[in-house]
Amino acid sequence: MEELLRLLADDAPGSELARAAGSNQAARDLALRIRAGMDASKKRETELSALVDVARELASARDPGGVLDTIVHRARTLIGTDVAYLTLYDATQGDTYMRATDGSVSAAFQQLRVPLGAGLGGLVAETHKPYWTADYPSDQRFRHTTRIDDAVGEEGLVAILGTPLTVDGAFVGVLFASNRTRRPFSREEVSLLGSLATLAAVTLVQVRATAETAAALEQLSVAHAGVEHAAAAHDRFAEIVLSGGDVDAIAAALAELLAVWVVLVDATGNELARAGQVGSEPLAGAGAGAGAGAGAGAGAGAGVMPWAESPASGRLTRTGDCWVVAATAKGERLGALVIGGVDELSGADQRIVERAAVVTALVLLFRRQAAEQSRRAQADILADTLSGTTDLRALADRFRLLGKQKELPKQVVVAVCRGDHSGVLARLTAPLEERLVLVGPYAGDLVLLIADSDPVTVAQELTDVARRTGVTIAVTGPAAWGSDVITVHREAARLVATMLRLGKARQAATPNDLGLAGLVGAAHVDVATHVNHVLGEVIQYDRQRGTDLIGTLRAYFASGQSPTRAAEVLHVHPNTVQQRLDRVTVLLGQGWLDPDHALNVQVALQLLATLPDPS
Repeated sequence: MEELLRLLADDAPGSELARAAGSNQAARDLALRIRAGMDASKKRETELSALVDVARELASARDPGGVLDTIVHRARTLIGTDVAYLTLYDATQGDTYMRATDGSVSAAFQQLRVPLGAGLGGLVAETHKPYWTADYPSDQRFRHTTRIDDAVGEEGLVAILGTPLTVDGAFVGVLFASNRTRRPFSREEVSLLGSLATLAAVTLVQVRATAETAAALEQLSVAHAGVEHAAAAHDRFAEIVLSGGDVDAIAAALAELLAVWVVLVDATGNELARAGQVGSEPLAGAGAGAGAGAGAGAGAGAGVMPWAESPASGRLTRTGDCWVVAATAKGERLGALVIGGVDELSGADQRIVERAAVVTALVLLFRRQAAEQSRRAQADILADTLSGTTDLRALADRFRLLGKQKELPKQVVVAVCRGDHSGVLARLTAPLEERLVLVGPYAGDLVLLIADSDPVTVAQELTDVARRTGVTIAVTGPAAWGSDVITVHREAARLVATMLRLGKARQAATPNDLGLAGLVGAAHVDVATHVNHVLGEVIQYDRQRGTDLIGTLRAYFASGQSPTRAAEVLHVHPNTVQQRLDRVTVLLGQGWLDPDHALNVQVALQLLATLPDPS
């Protein structure tokens, strides 16, 4: 017995204890139990020492990511497994996602998300209790899913132990230790991993809280430093509004305050203002599109920007290389501010941009109200002009009060828009808008009086407006101010009705564009202008080259549109006639022989014969 006690004191192995006990079975069993207890105490002491080391290591970690890497590495070392990993709880999606691994080789496994209740990890996350298995693939206690089983299989895991990370009843995630071969886990190992998980969860929460506190302190410091900057911006914007400044001034002030470039677009994406050195990358692809619309002022040319769909929340958002914030008033999106030329904006700077958007919305609202008042005044003057009920001098005085021009123009072109004309003004190009004298509804149409002497040019400018809005536009004139405007307006009203009867909706046209039908409805006809409109290209070609395409056309129609009989009249070969007709096709276009167009050509040829020879 004394020998056994000495061997125990010397920490002798179990084989020597069994030899010393000899045939004394009771003494041998007692010695082995004491030896096992001493081994367990020593192992426990080693584990506790390891946990102290882990706690010391975790305490030195300064970021949550470093804490997680330390946890999984220590778990793998202490439990002695091939792999250790940790998933964190995502409250928004109601699952856990892989956050840190040690010993893992599978990319799919490292990106795995585990729904609550699915697999071993999902069961731990759902119950907040530890679970373990020596052979996960064949263990039917767990709800297997294809995604989880495929990831586990790719990693080659067999034995898995998982324990929850909780702090004050709050679930944080799951810590795992796993082997690639079958292996049972002892209760001591389960307890050890649980202790590590508890220590890790507390440390993780503390590190997160420290990081959040540091971030909050830094934000407070930055916010304090930006108070004067924000106050200066507020005073600057207030001064612009009180002094009657426009959106150009707001854009310029914002660009100067933040050292950025600024583009302001309206609700449809058309540019209203810009300031700063605008980079080519966001604007080059915008294209040249419609103008800024009635009352928009800052002109067109930018077209519909890619930022037209910015959120209407009034909060600044990142869109590609730009920052975008909507300018809204009473829930209506009036436009958007686009900021660029800077990679990041501080919280204080973002609030300055959002304040600028509020001020911009206010100015745009004022501008729209002023434009609406101006349009109502214009509509009243237009109605009195077209009805002939008001003295011309009184109309001139009211026109000057609008502030657009000092005097009424000497000549105007009249455009009558029939159909849903609600979008017409927003589609006017800036040059056309600048020449717009009066505009307003009259007799169910939208009537535009434009300071111009060439209805053909105006009709060409309005062609895209007609196509994009679906209205039909008749353009007539020019007309001297006064009763002549009434006459020309009536001609335009008859012309637009004729266009609709002839199936020429969604077009912009002058009387000459309708040929004979346009001449019939005209109050007066300028024969020379009409002939030049129809045959001008052919006449000019003959004059420059000494040819007689006009004579060929007369012979061609006189012979019933037969090239052979025309050739006989002209004493030339039929091929020559055909070549001349091909040249006419180049000059007049492919459709000149269509019945309607051919009739217009024949009428123009007849009218040409009545005109004096220009030579």
